[in-house]
Amino acid sequence: MATEESVSATPAAAIPLEEAIRSAATEILKASAADSALGEDLALALLKRTDLTAEILEQLSKNGAVIKSRKVKRAIVAHPRTPRHLSIAIVRQLFTFDLMQIALLPVVAGDLKVSAEEALIQRLETISSGEKLSLARRASGRVAGKLLLDPELRIARAALENPRLTETLVIRGLTGPHASPAFVLAVCNHPKWSLRREIRLALLRHEKTPLGFALEFARGLPAPVLQEILVSSRLPQAVKAHCARLLR
Repeated sequence: MATEESVSATPAAAIPLEEAIRSAATEILKASAADSALGEDLALALLKRTDLTAEILEQLSKNGAVIKSRKVKRAIVAHPRTPRHLSIAIVRQLFTFDLMQIALLPVVAGDLKVSAEEALIQRLETISSGEKLSLARRASGRVAGKLLLDPELRIARAALENPRLTETLVIRGLTGPHASPAFVLAVCNHPKWSLRREIRLALLRHEKTPLGFALEFARGLPAPVLQEILVSSRLPQAVKAHCARLLR
């Protein structure tokens, strides 16, 4: 039986790539990663190995024969042993929906997910409405939170349905300077978010909340809480007056 030493001494070129990518010898794996004959399928098979060294991953990232592949780029970024500087550099090259997938992978480090989300958020102004609509439905909560304020109402509504969206992100959208009347109304009408107490409080502070909804939300609050809310609320004075009558 061949020992690891004898395998290491075997020239990498003498071993078929299908066998070389399964080798235990680091030098053979490095040579395989750099081989111009390496195709996408073999590169992806190699990247399934969790024992790859940083040097092997560096070689693979420099292999022009495979690094153009979207799947290979995504697999390198997602690999647990890819050096951080390399992952960050490749993240900037990924397509929109590859970025979305990286941000959602549970095995990806937190700072790398943030980088993917930042890259996505920076592209929101340049991608199509169809892409934004898909991201609003499927992307991470942070990206969906940004799309709540999209001028196109169907995108904001889709973001409200994103299962990763949180109450904090909805409140952040409501309290920011760019919440449109249509978005505020969409939250008021939403069967899930309009029932949340903290969101109702945010809506009672918002100047664009319609009178009917303001009264509905105000009726469900204890008098001291409503009184405190009305002091700091930006609701129009006429709406505040209607709500204040509930206190009497």
